[in-house]
Formats: sequence, structure tokens, C-alpha cells
Amino acid sequence: MARSASSAVDKALDLVEAVSRADRPLRLSEVADAVGLHRPTAYRVLADLVRRGWVLRTGDHYLPGAAALRLSRTAAARSLATLSRPALEELAARTGMMANLQVLEHDRSRVIDVVRPARLEMISLLGDQALPVHRFAGPLALVAALEPAARGPYLRPAEADGHPMTGPDGLLADLERVARTGFAVERGRNEALVASVSRAVVPEPGRPLCALTVVGPDAEFGEDALVELRAALAAATDAVATALGVPAAPDDEPTTTDTPVPEGD
Repeated sequence: MARSASSAVDKALDLVEAVSRADRPLRLSEVADAVGLHRPTAYRVLADLVRRGWVLRTGDHYLPGAAALRLSRTAAARSLATLSRPALEELAARTGMMANLQVLEHDRSRVIDVVRPARLEMISLLGDQALPVHRFAGPLALVAALEPAARGPYLRPAEADGHPMTGPDGLLADLERVARTGFAVERGRNEALVASVSRAVVPEPGRPLCALTVVGPDAEFGEDALVELRAALAAATDAVATALGVPAAPDDEPTTTDTPVPEGD
């Protein structure tokens, strides 16, 4: 059993650390025991941490909250993967496509969970891989949700690869298009004949938390199909936001594709 916290700050930090370290969601009794607090005291402090977004309560269990997720990749992988899994599975089932969950790192995004239908076993999972913004829809959706001044580190890999940055087909135009529509579409950039569409969960302007991406055969990403895929993504990302206890993104109009659609995957 951990030492008893000696101040309100100690209690709060001990509880945040205990929840973030855990490899699964914890019950109140488990969190209290981990830090050496009486359950009523732990409950009161946890209620404040939930209100401030440092801890998330779902049913009888506690997980790292949105504020903690922004600071810890480990917490993001555990908490986001746990809470987003039902939405990810529903997204894959509804679309018949592979669905993945991504978070931003220092200059790329990283895939932290994937659901892949058996029919798409030929498409790479990309599990735990870091993805550059100029080749994949997930990081494109996430970086487009950042303030322009914060995008620099994510643009450098594209510049190093010689990817076009300016002009109507450049990465900057792609980012502005995605920022406007809320959806990133990529076709064929990473794997020939593979396409993807992604949408970010953005609880606060300029602070994307994660992105859900649908991946499948390019031939199944026609204009009519994209309308349905966008609608499915909107529902899935809103479900994740609800599970995390954060505001969903404003409603988009997933009725048309944004022309021209950038090429990529």
C-alpha cells in the first residue's frame, strides 16, 4: 500500500498517477488502496479530478482523463484504446473497412489500435507504427486540427521527402481543406490501390485528442461511398468523444466529397 497523502495536492497527484499507471480500468477500492486513502476521501478527490478532466469515470471504473491523455502516450494507449474499442469495432462493422485509432506524437501520428475485417488481410495493419502527415489520412486529420503555428514539426518529414508543400496540390492546401471540412481523404500514397478517410476528435480548438480512420480498397472509395464513410466516421468520433466525456466536434455535412480529392492513403 502506498503512503497516505499529506495534502490535497498530494492526494490528487497520487490518484492521477495510480490511475495512469494501471494496465486496466480500476474500481474505487483499487484506486484508494493503491494510494493508501480511505474510500470516501478517494471518492471526493476523484470527483474533483473527473470534473477537471484528469480522470475519467465510466461506470464503476476510473481511467486517465482527457487532460492526462494529452500528457502521456502510455495513458492514451491504455485509456483511448479501452474506451474507443466499441466505436472502432462498430465503425469496421458498419463500413466493412479496416478502422484504426491514432494519436499525435512529436512529428507524426501513431496507430494505437486496429480492427481489420478478414476480407482485408492483404492491407497492412500499421499497428504501433508512426505515420507521416503527407502519406496518411490519420495524421492529416490530426495536424489539420492544430493551430497553423503548431504544425511545423509535422511538416518537416514531408519537406525532407520532397513532398510538394505549396500550390493547389501541396500539403498546406490539403491541410486547409481538411481543416475546413473536418475529414481527411488519402488515396494511394502509401500503398497502391488503398485509400483512407479520417476524422479527429477535437475537445478544444487546436487540441486534437485522437483520430479514427477507415482504410480499404481504393475502388470502394467513390463519391457515393465517401458520403457513407464520412457519416460513419462522424458517428464513431462522436461516440468516442462521448465515451471520453469531452465535447464532440461541431456537426459536419458529410453529404459531398471536397473536390479535388487529394491523392494518397
